[in-house]
Amino acid sequence: MNKSVKIYFTDFFEIDSELLEDYGAFDVSLVNDLPLFIDPFLLFNSKKNEYQELHRDILEYLMFLKKKSETAEITKGQLKSWYMFPEIKQNWLGFSKRGNGGSGLGNDFAVALHSNLNSLFSNFGEGEVSKSSHLEKLCIIKSGVGKDNISDFTTRLIHDYLLKFTQHFALTHLDEKFVKEVRVSNVRFNYLTSSWESDIFSLPFYNDDYVLLTPIDMLTRDDTWINKADVFRNYHQVVESIDNDSLRSLIDNYFRDHIDEKTKQEERNEVISKIIMEFPLFIDYFIKFKEDHGDLAEKSSLEKVKDSEAVYLESFKKLSQLLQDNTDFYKKTEDTYNESLKRLMFLKQVIEHNDGYKIFYYRGKQITKEDDIQILYRLTWFATIVDVNREVNNGRGPVDFKISDGSKDSTIIEFKLASNSKLKKNLENQVEVYMQANQTSKHFKAIVFFTQQEENKVRKILNELNLHNSPNIVLIDARNDNKPSASNA
Repeated sequence: MNKSVKIYFTDFFEIDSELLEDYGAFDVSLVNDLPLFIDPFLLFNSKKNEYQELHRDILEYLMFLKKKSETAEITKGQLKSWYMFPEIKQNWLGFSKRGNGGSGLGNDFAVALHSNLNSLFSNFGEGEVSKSSHLEKLCIIKSGVGKDNISDFTTRLIHDYLLKFTQHFALTHLDEKFVKEVRVSNVRFNYLTSSWESDIFSLPFYNDDYVLLTPIDMLTRDDTWINKADVFRNYHQVVESIDNDSLRSLIDNYFRDHIDEKTKQEERNEVISKIIMEFPLFIDYFIKFKEDHGDLAEKSSLEKVKDSEAVYLESFKKLSQLLQDNTDFYKKTEDTYNESLKRLMFLKQVIEHNDGYKIFYYRGKQITKEDDIQILYRLTWFATIVDVNREVNNGRGPVDFKISDGSKDSTIIEFKLASNSKLKKNLENQVEVYMQANQTSKHFKAIVFFTQQEENKVRKILNELNLHNSPNIVLIDARNDNKPSASNA
């Protein structure tokens, strides 16, 4: 067997994964970001004093911003320095378009937070319904501000803690050849000078940059505990929890006046959105409701992270080893079209005939995110000399992958789950539009199905669109009820 391919922190720094697990850090991939992020509620709700202190530090910084916004007009330089943080890519978490370089906090987030400080956080730190203020409130009120913004902001404000957490592990457990003394900028905020300070740390060093570890019990997936989707999902429970009889009655009457038995879910959510604007205190009660059920946040997040570990650290590594042992995919031999097709067909072969379908299941449940399938495919291009870009946006919307070898050779690849409700519309329009934007005629659409019903749906759509014989469409059968084990075959 060939030497194991290196993907994760423990691979590159040659330590046992149990050592990192015992330390409480997540074993990040140094090939591509994994879709996990820091949830500030887990700091607030933690039983650890140092985590609670970190959450208080976040509130202190928000208070600083609020006071500055009240006393004088903020300059463009201050907006950039105090609000617009580049992503801390060294933690290898988030939703990166390529490798580990995300977009960070730009002007839209800065303007959204600054403009809402004196309205959204008008009672900041005093007389609040909830036990504490929460930055996540901005996600509920302001469209376009998501969990990645909140996580990036939180990561910046606890940067010093993460650096010390990583430094301690590096000096205690890593061979000195893997550790380097580096100067890090934007480590902590100095309130006397209203500026960010740099500092020097001894950190794990790989590929001309340091690597940052993150405690597992800060992480979650999918969404923060305080999120907009739960406002709609828990609406009635929140209303029932309001101890202000007058407010509860007004909200309830407004809701009943605007819906009936024929009201669709989307219309119902619009009514709730209007209630948020009409009765801002509703959000405070929603946050209190989430605080009161905070014990579920830690349990839920831990389960999500453990599930992610099983998928990314165990299942994905099996695929990478298959690639290493049985293919030359980590070398470039043909043009991007044929290389892309070879990788798609190998992925299809492994999933359909070599127990690879098991990668898509954990605790009996199937993968339901196209992100995960994209990460699987990304592994087949690890260490290649061609340019592999995820979610490239050239003005017509993002594509899953653009594989390029110079300006004249590129191929577009899209991954879809058969369960996607917009699959037919996507097949009709998407790839053709993307090809025009990316100036290439070479493309593939890979569709993964998990049941016979899903397969029937896909084949019906392909027949209707006269695409059933298209060489550019690859169907991948990830069913678990029609495959004998490869080991018993």
